[in-house]
Amino acid sequence: MPTPALDAPAFAPQAAEQEKRDVWLSIRRGLAGHCPACGKGRIFGRYLKVNAVCPHCGEELHHHRADDAPPYATIFIVGHIIGTLMLLTEEFWPDAPIWLHAMIWPTLTAMLSLWFLPRVKGGLIAHQWALRMHGFETAASPRPPKPAV
Repeated sequence: MPTPALDAPAFAPQAAEQEKRDVWLSIRRGLAGHCPACGKGRIFGRYLKVNAVCPHCGEELHHHRADDAPPYATIFIVGHIIGTLMLLTEEFWPDAPIWLHAMIWPTLTAMLSLWFLPRVKGGLIAHQWALRMHGFETAASPRPPKPAV
């Protein structure tokens, strides 16, 4: 006698019904600060403030849960860049004055961190969108832009 659990699934997974999203394309769009769905609208309204919806296609972006991941990844990236540059400086210019180190490394660290942070956050939000995580699973495919009146 066949078992009911093996004959027919008790539920149909939603992910199978929905089309797959191109993860790498959406991440590239997010790293550029663009909507992961259409690639034209801006993902941020201000420096790190995510738009509730894409101004171009209307895709809802308020579902994101970036939390502490973008600062952590930014620190990881910038730390490796600055650490490498500091080691190279000591290797090829061992007699560099300490005042030069005190001026260059904190300034460069702050500038790189401020540059990388929105890009990393945009990439992470786009990755969540592509994998349908944190509320993006119920979001429909992007709608075409509204016609100009």
